Amino acid sequence: RITMSKSENVKERIISVTVELIEQYGGDTKSITARLIAEKAEVGLGLINYYFGSKDHLITECVQRIIGEVVAGFHIEQVFPSDKERLIAWAAYVFDFLFEHSAICRISILGDLQNYSQDSNSVYTQYGFMKSLKSDISEKDKPILVFILTAAMQVAFLGSTTVNPLLGYDFTKPKDRMRYIEKLVDILFEGALKANE
Repeated sequence: RITMSKSENVKERIISVTVELIEQYGGDTKSITARLIAEKAEVGLGLINYYFGSKDHLITECVQRIIGEVVAGFHIEQVFPSDKERLIAWAAYVFDFLFEHSAICRISILGDLQNYSQDSNSVYTQYGFMKSLKSDISEKDKPILVFILTAAMQVAFLGSTTVNPLLGYDFTKPKDRMRYIEKLVDILFEGALKANE
């Protein structure tokens, strides 16, 4: 049995409380003060700086951890009849997560767009999606396919109210989210397969 040290418990409690506050405040991190986090976590204010350096670093760590758990949650062990069906399942899982945790995901995506790098959540998601493509798409086409898929999901999420009248999908409904992912993957697969004919 693995037990956490007292400092790990305190750090985890701070992270847990911060995640709850991000959701509660709808991603408005300016309204979430270090003092509020410390009060809710029942720790001294100085411990936030001690463990994380600053409130901003704490929030970044919370967002990274949550998105990392999403990518790790892909159904690797589940068997799918084709790469296309596997990618649809994984993309739908991520797309649902975006809407179920919109505050944190908005912070993550907007942060990535301002500082797009190899260790951004968007790139980790793309690498995760690439693992779903085992044989049906050429190695040279995989990166562009998952890049377009990820970008189309992010834009649809960020502009979900505009997408409804524009494309006819109501992303408050899981069925419409699935329809969008299926259509998107269909188009991308069709394009990739045509390119290789």
